[in-house]
Amino acid sequence: MATPELTALTGDYTIDAAHSTIGFTVRHAMVTNVKGKFLDFSGSLHLDGSTPSASTASIDVKMESIDTGSADRDGHLKSADFFKTDEFPTMTFRSTKAESLGGDDYRITGDLEILGTTRPVTIDLEFNGAAKDPFGNERVGFEGKAEILRSEWGLTWNAALETGGVLVSDKIKLNFDISAIKNA
Repeated sequence: MATPELTALTGDYTIDAAHSTIGFTVRHAMVTNVKGKFLDFSGSLHLDGSTPSASTASIDVKMESIDTGSADRDGHLKSADFFKTDEFPTMTFRSTKAESLGGDDYRITGDLEILGTTRPVTIDLEFNGAAKDPFGNERVGFEGKAEILRSEWGLTWNAALETGGVLVSDKIKLNFDISAIKNA
């Protein structure tokens, strides 16, 4: 059931990349987590406060902008072993379904394309609120998470460890902190 507050949020929004993060965590060498993020991305949201299931999201990520804090690792991730950024410069997400789970919790399902392969992904979201910023922009915020198996997109490079296991886990945890500005 929509509240008057949610109904007022209905409209089109542009993701504010300067105040948003699209990141990931991956297990490395079976003992630690490596975190990274993408520095160059754009996207839009259509929020329907009366009918949340009519809401949509679209995001384009420039794969060359990957940043894990290590230039050597970032270079390897951009190479043919992983993202092949020369051939596949963009990762995209296009929503196909949105649903309210109650309270501030939502779920959005969509098509994630990496390396030319498109597979469904479900992202659990928490609505963090809405506010007018000091510049008069109407903003909304969401925090989200999802888990994927990179092998499902053809990301299969790995190295066996002498002690057993592999260098890079198949499971990737995705995280999103999104701030979006309502279009005028």
